[in-house]
Amino acid sequence: MKEIEKELEKYLPREGSHGYFHTKRVYALAVRIARSENADLEVVKLAAMLHDIAKDKERDGLIECHAEEGKKLAKEILKKHNISDDKIDKILHCIGVHRYSKQLKAETKEAMILQDADRLDALGAITIARIFDYGRALNRIIHDPDIKPAGEYSHKNKGSGTSFNHIYEKILKIKPETFHTKLARDIAKERYRFVEVFVEQFEKEWRGEL
Repeated sequence: MKEIEKELEKYLPREGSHGYFHTKRVYALAVRIARSENADLEVVKLAAMLHDIAKDKERDGLIECHAEEGKKLAKEILKKHNISDDKIDKILHCIGVHRYSKQLKAETKEAMILQDADRLDALGAITIARIFDYGRALNRIIHDPDIKPAGEYSHKNKGSGTSFNHIYEKILKIKPETFHTKLARDIAKERYRFVEVFVEQFEKEWRGEL
């Protein structure tokens, strides 16, 4: 496991919304959920560790889907470290369907756990920090009340173009009840409420009401 973790340095930058620290957070969440669900811990650990190794290639426009490319890279790494074929198949399924936005069905408990853990990292305080940090990198404005949130957001349709609207366009659509596992739903409720409170406070301050 430690040897495989070292391989991540080749693929994941330390910073970035889907960099090394995102993977570490997803890993920690996935392990917690896996233990609560009596899932295969090795499969969950390795899938979480490797789920975004092709993300930079997608960001740079070199590939269409980091999940599909990630399966190929992960398979090479896992074989090199003598992981059994049965485990590899289970891990690759987790990686292949982890992008919940593509609405791919998780066929195993372990795949459901990775979907939940990855989506949890899109809720809460860290997500808000990531949104505004990423917006700064894109030279995107923080907020303009005359610009309304876009009705649909996807990897192709990037929304209305303001950082604050992104919370409406994507984050607040990740409802707690859409998570697979009980622990993930419980965590999501707390994180979702934090985002709601932030939005309420932000809008009141923007209008000069607080």
